[in-house]
Amino acid sequence: MAIRSLGICVSVAAFAADQASKAFVLANADTLAAGIPVFPGFNLIFHRNYGVTFGFFQNVPWWGLALVATAVVLFLVVSLIRATQAAEAIAYGMVIGGALGNILDRLRFGGVTDFLDFYLGTTHWPAFNLADAFVVCGVGVLLIFTGREKVASSEISK
Repeated sequence: MAIRSLGICVSVAAFAADQASKAFVLANADTLAAGIPVFPGFNLIFHRNYGVTFGFFQNVPWWGLALVATAVVLFLVVSLIRATQAAEAIAYGMVIGGALGNILDRLRFGGVTDFLDFYLGTTHWPAFNLADAFVVCGVGVLLIFTGREKVASSEISK
């Protein structure tokens, strides 16, 4: 039960951090529309993404994207419930919290609020938000965790 609770707490924290950061961006949308340099290579900017990663699938209705994301979250919740290790629960919590943050944006605005703009010279990485960062980090932890388990199980079978 403690592992599941850890994952739920991480999920709530990721969701809250994402929504608080987006509330700040929305409250300052006029100022951030043109972008504000923070340091070389990083700007804060207000951008609404109506697609998914890198703006793909912009022609899919917002409710379709929200429905698919909700189905994925339900699968992840089941995975969190079945988690046996703290790292696994934390990773699932990060992905769930981030996904829920972006789902809420789609329900409220029809698209996702992005504001983190990293660049090198004149080449910009597509803007993203904290929810995206939580999802990527959570998936990364799951990949590392899965890789370590496979290595450990192959060592045992030798």
